[in-house]
Amino acid sequence: MAGLVAAAVQTPKVVDAVVIMCMGADKIREIMLAAHRQRLTNSKYMFFNVELFNASSYGNGSWKRGDKYDNDARQAYASLNTVTLLRTVKPEFENFSMEMKKSIKKAGFHDCKDCGSVNMFVEGFHDAMLLYAIALHEAMKNGYSKKNGTEITSRMWNRTFEGIAGQVSMDVNGDRNGDFSLMAMTNVEAGTYEVVANYFGVNGTFQLLPAFKADHFTLSERFKAHTEIPDKSCGLGVSALTGVIVGAVLGAAMLIAFYFFRKNYRITIERRTHSEECDTRKHRQLREDSIRSNFSAA
Repeated sequence: MAGLVAAAVQTPKVVDAVVIMCMGADKIREIMLAAHRQRLTNSKYMFFNVELFNASSYGNGSWKRGDKYDNDARQAYASLNTVTLLRTVKPEFENFSMEMKKSIKKAGFHDCKDCGSVNMFVEGFHDAMLLYAIALHEAMKNGYSKKNGTEITSRMWNRTFEGIAGQVSMDVNGDRNGDFSLMAMTNVEAGTYEVVANYFGVNGTFQLLPAFKADHFTLSERFKAHTEIPDKSCGLGVSALTGVIVGAVLGAAMLIAFYFFRKNYRITIERRTHSEECDTRKHRQLREDSIRSNFSAA
């Protein structure tokens, strides 16, 4: 996902001008409206939102709320790019989505705002179960027991199969290679989004679609010139920051050392006190025994 964002940005030196967010649609709208009021959406900053739902919400007017801020939101979202799961048009995924929605409705979650979309983790869980079933079938077909977890697990690694939303690729360590899509507003007047690029994790390739516009992902020359002003602080800022960090580390070390010293000192005192009390009791007992023996002898 990070590779997708990095490949989209044509000016990687200006990293401070790239804002990456991951939160609910309402919060994203508030942030984009605030950025628009501060005039940060006029090619000075590049905004990316990581969308956890493989749905068409951002291509269906997610900026629209029917309030007085809709027009500003539409203009602000022209600077917002959305990273989501690889977009798919497979009929299987559409059927899967419909079945999920029916299940949610049947369960009675009527107040769920995001239930109209299929969560990427639900999709991933479905593909994980499918992968397990494939590996289990192969293991048992080759004479292994269904309880042989090592054999079943090894058959999940380094393989590719067709998942509910598209091709699923597992690497040699058993991790899934993620495939993502990059969406951008291609029609500002209508406020509609579409996929402009795809990223395929299996080979790390970046596919630019016809709707991709390089200038949309290029920061303004004026802002680049401003950010490339040489630093005249002679490194004092970095030195000050380093001093603060070192001081904080040393202070924490001293507090920890004091804590352990105090703890050990208290334990030592308690042990010494306990030992002295035991010696006192023993000495008193010896004296009493001595007195009793003297009286008995008398």
